[in-house]
Amino acid sequence: MTTSRQHGTVLTDHTFTVPLDHDRPDGEQIEVYAREVRAAGEAGRDLPWLLFLGGGPGSPAPRPTGGGWLPRALRDYRVLLLDQRGTGRSTPVDRRLLSRISDPDAQARYLSHFRADAIVRDAEVIRRALIGDRPWSVLGQSFGGLCTVTYLSFAPEGLAEAFITGGLPGVRATADEVYRALYPRVVAKNAEHFGRFPGDAGQMRAVVRYLRDHQVVLPGGRPLTVEAFQSLGNLLGGSDGSRTLHFLLEDPFTGGTEPSDAFLSEVDRELAGIAGGPLYSLLHEATYAQGEGATNWSAHRIRAEFPAFDAGVAFDSGAPVLFTGEMIYPWMFDDDPALRPFGKAAELIAGRTAWPALYDLDRLRANTVPVAAAIYYDDMYLDCDLSIATARVIRGLRPWITNEYQHNALRTSNGVVLDHLIGLLRDTP
Repeated sequence: MTTSRQHGTVLTDHTFTVPLDHDRPDGEQIEVYAREVRAAGEAGRDLPWLLFLGGGPGSPAPRPTGGGWLPRALRDYRVLLLDQRGTGRSTPVDRRLLSRISDPDAQARYLSHFRADAIVRDAEVIRRALIGDRPWSVLGQSFGGLCTVTYLSFAPEGLAEAFITGGLPGVRATADEVYRALYPRVVAKNAEHFGRFPGDAGQMRAVVRYLRDHQVVLPGGRPLTVEAFQSLGNLLGGSDGSRTLHFLLEDPFTGGTEPSDAFLSEVDRELAGIAGGPLYSLLHEATYAQGEGATNWSAHRIRAEFPAFDAGVAFDSGAPVLFTGEMIYPWMFDDDPALRPFGKAAELIAGRTAWPALYDLDRLRANTVPVAAAIYYDDMYLDCDLSIATARVIRGLRPWITNEYQHNALRTSNGVVLDHLIGLLRDTP
């Protein structure tokens, strides 16, 4: 266990050994890493613990570089930043897995143990190791909010209170229902963006025209197809994403008639940032799967119900060519060199017909854990209506429904969002 000091905090490294499959505790083991963060001036106090479950799936916990929500949390808590299994300094899921597990069926079985249900069981192992039978608080952002609702479903005895930001899932919704709700929200985000930056519609068409007529390969080795370029719309769900996309589109052909190297490098960087590690793409739809029935590339199938996203039809008719959102498509496993080796496993995961339950509706209806949740009215990643329906299911949940913030407000509001949720549970204004 290593301890260091930086930015007015005391940081302590923790590593825990947990079963890959918690139902087979004597089977294969993996490591899970977590970083304890305490305010330097509070290091001697026995503050309550706050477990942070971050976004994803497949993203490590944020590194404590200063700012964001962490300073507000450290006023009241000792924070534990968990690198969820498969991410960060935990036993990784990356290309090295393929050298150890070459059979796609075995890969898919292995990857099935990296959803919210396993993450919650990891958290319970960690809680008992650190504080025994005492419950702790949890803060779940985005996918971490989905994990928090799973926590409330299956291990509420481990929780003293829960805060959720942009992460209340549709606990009754199938993957198809989720995407039917999200595609119209992506359409609305496109309209907002092109209304804010009217010239971007023409720039988008110019890029699409070029990509239709030419084969373009990005510096990282993936082809830049029209569909890949459309997927940059995932940026539109963040508070600064529209501006980022605008400046990306500002002059794609600087100094010539073909896309500039600077433009292609920036596109490559943004696409790599959207995908993150392979877990994000491999398990994204599986985060919505429970019970019988395969997701079967839900986002790809449901997209056909929204012809406005057909770039060819839009281009030929003179309509705006729309960006897509946080959707994973099968072609990504053909085009992206980092994902291509996982293609067969991805097909098996998409075709898997039975998944363990992620939520216990009866337990949620009988919930006794204090819960406060920020629901962002214009959220592009989690449908507001599905979140509100879930808020009505979880007994005692105190919702804060706001159109003042976007999905990433926990990070960008400098503690305001977390402070508001803490106030809701403390009955303070």
